[in-house]
Amino acid sequence: MVLQGLIFLGLVLVVLGPVHWYLWRRLVKDTTRPGRVRKIGTVIFVALVVSLIAAFIVPRVAGARAGFAVSLVGYLWLAVMFYLLVIMLALEIPRLIALRLARPTPAHALAPTQDTNSSPHPPADDPHPAQTAPTDSDGAGSAENALARGDAGSAQSAPAEGGAGSAENALARGDAGSAQGAPAGGDAGSAENALARGDAGSAQSAPAGGDAGSAENALAGGDAGSAQGALAGGGGARSVEGAPVGGGAVAEVSRRLLITRSLAIFAGLTATGIVAGGVRTALGDPVLKRVQIPLAKLPRNLDGYRIALVSDIHLGPLTGIDHTRRIVRSINGMQADLIAVVGDLVDGSVAELGAEAQPLADLLSRDGAYFVTGNHEYYSGAQEWIDEVARLGMRPLLNERIGIRGFDLAGVNDVTGRGFPEAGGGPDFAATLGDRDTSIPVVLLAHQPVQATEAAKFQVDLQLSGHTHGGQMVPFNYVARLQQPVISGLGEVDGTKVYVTNGAGFWGPPVRVGAPPDITLVELKAG
Repeated sequence: MVLQGLIFLGLVLVVLGPVHWYLWRRLVKDTTRPGRVRKIGTVIFVALVVSLIAAFIVPRVAGARAGFAVSLVGYLWLAVMFYLLVIMLALEIPRLIALRLARPTPAHALAPTQDTNSSPHPPADDPHPAQTAPTDSDGAGSAENALARGDAGSAQSAPAEGGAGSAENALARGDAGSAQGAPAGGDAGSAENALARGDAGSAQSAPAGGDAGSAENALAGGDAGSAQGALAGGGGARSVEGAPVGGGAVAEVSRRLLITRSLAIFAGLTATGIVAGGVRTALGDPVLKRVQIPLAKLPRNLDGYRIALVSDIHLGPLTGIDHTRRIVRSINGMQADLIAVVGDLVDGSVAELGAEAQPLADLLSRDGAYFVTGNHEYYSGAQEWIDEVARLGMRPLLNERIGIRGFDLAGVNDVTGRGFPEAGGGPDFAATLGDRDTSIPVVLLAHQPVQATEAAKFQVDLQLSGHTHGGQMVPFNYVARLQQPVISGLGEVDGTKVYVTNGAGFWGPPVRVGAPPDITLVELKAG
């Protein structure tokens, strides 16, 4: 039992660890800047993880009643976490598209294309063109002299390490194209002087190695687009996300936060709304269903025979005696001929939950109430609950069969019982059905629908089951299909009809979405 618990806890951590990391990243890290708010969000996430783990452990160690608060918080978070995960995964593609659209246009896409024909070639008769000017710091005068002669093209080959005067003098004579080749190693004065004369295009080639002052001066000239080029190589202040502060970078960070926060709020509100509705459904009165099932061998005098079917009541830390009373009241209102309780009655010991089970003694029917074990009985002390059920007036069917007014009623133990031989062991179909008269119809009570595969080998006419909870929370109904042949309602397995109830309670989160609790009145029809 301890080993099983440790294995289960290990699986929980393996699955829930990555899920919580993903949700923390999307809901906390992506929506906050480093600082106090992010730290608070992280602490809350860690606390929720601890509460979830505690919800599995505390009731088993300290008892169902002692674990009420921890179970309530932990299991509710489990439900919210699941729907947050589903919603955030569904929003991943829209999120990526929105973030891509929020990126600012690159600076080089905004810069006008330089027309190479706009700058005339150096005159052929000029014996001293500027291209042969020295490359040291004294070479700045070359561009000045070239421009003094009116040769704009010569200035494009101005010294690579020259001072700011190169572009300054070039612009002094009004030639915007000349400044596009402004010194790559120059200071902020290049863009400053370029924009002083109102030529926005010139500043787009402002110093790639300049400081933040370049962008400031560029913007002073009235051209916001020019500053984007000025900041391309800037080394100024940086935002909290590592993007340069300036130009469109601040706006980009703001847009990213707006998008991520909007998606987080949408996911949070949607998940919380779904869970709130599920809580109301789970804690409300069970839906009363009625189904007619024809049996070929049923005698005519039993046509219309009514069986009240209930399963998965799950008395436990989050239920109460009112939960049991609602179920008893609903069953008695059906005025059934027979009551079948097909397992998972409890999640705790008789000492803890005996008082909550007491209203079951008030069940009323003409031919009595019958009980078979579910998997949770074996986790809660199967033998003591078998004895308690008998005390409450229900008859346990432990791999046995009885005759009821012209048909056989049989019951087998749950498959989990194989690990608990002291409580009767697992199902024994041969002992239960092997010597029966096959001309008489038989109704089998078995907790899990999957047991119908074995029941069909003994020509069982109808099996009544629970266990699946109908999936309890969509889309778990699709996951349950991987294990069980029928999830909810009427089906057939190898010629044996199988009816599965959603159950009247819940396990884990007190939440039901898309699978309301139910009690079914099964009406047998002759023919």
